[in-house]
Amino acid sequence: MTIPVLSGLRDVADRYDGFILDLWGVIHDGVTPYPGAVETLTRLRRLGKRTVMLSNAPRRAYVLVEMMESMGIGRDLYGEVMSSGEAVHLEFARRTDPWFAALGRRCVHIGSAADRVIFHGLSLECVDDVADADFVMNTGPDGFIETMDRYIPLLDAAAARRLPMVCANPDLVVMRRGRRYVCAGTLAQYYQAKGCEVRYRGKPDPAIYKVCLELLGAPDRRRVLAVGDAFHTDIAGAGCAGMDSLFCTGGIHAAEIGTHYGDRPDPDRVEALIAVHDGLRPTAAIGGFIW
Repeated sequence: MTIPVLSGLRDVADRYDGFILDLWGVIHDGVTPYPGAVETLTRLRRLGKRTVMLSNAPRRAYVLVEMMESMGIGRDLYGEVMSSGEAVHLEFARRTDPWFAALGRRCVHIGSAADRVIFHGLSLECVDDVADADFVMNTGPDGFIETMDRYIPLLDAAAARRLPMVCANPDLVVMRRGRRYVCAGTLAQYYQAKGCEVRYRGKPDPAIYKVCLELLGAPDRRRVLAVGDAFHTDIAGAGCAGMDSLFCTGGIHAAEIGTHYGDRPDPDRVEALIAVHDGLRPTAAIGGFIW
């Protein structure tokens, strides 16, 4: 059976009470909202639908709110916000997970200065030398890069000491103004391939969807739709959490499908992509977050 392709979210809005929405690749491109995204959020709000913005961004949730406001996406247009960075921050603040509790306090941080907001209020110390570290905090490359070559020496040095790694962004790549850039997940994959232990927080971990359901008011998960553009995180995560998923074809897989954001995709091209991704099957596909 060929995957259904929606003309707009209006085709299925009445089937769901809650929506879990990805940000990069669905709502905005990292700089500006996608055409139609603000209108679609407005429509959902008017219909009384509950929404949670769920991002694998390695920053605190309030930072994402500020970013969206700077893009013209008003705070009144959506409900709660959860990020992988927020989830990591909470793990260190609570220290209830035995793995996180055993990590120690000193870390080597792979990431930008802006990402260090994740440390605010925590009793952690960033060190420059892996010899002084208890673990690696990976929030991704410092800036937008297309290859990870300059991080390999640091990762190899940390791997030689078998330091555990916390990955605060499971995404492999991100779209910014139509270009693909490496994310923390790609660095973490390299590190794991060297036999080192990595703990992720964020999509596709089912635990973060449990948090989102609580933020939505604990609805029946069969009445919740997860919207995302990445098979590795959004579609896989929704499937593991037992939720329907809507694949936005205008995001990071657009080039593979041969489409652009907002364009109606060819169902056969989407089926070919599904086959490549181990049979991960979204409930439906849509060209963009359009009404």
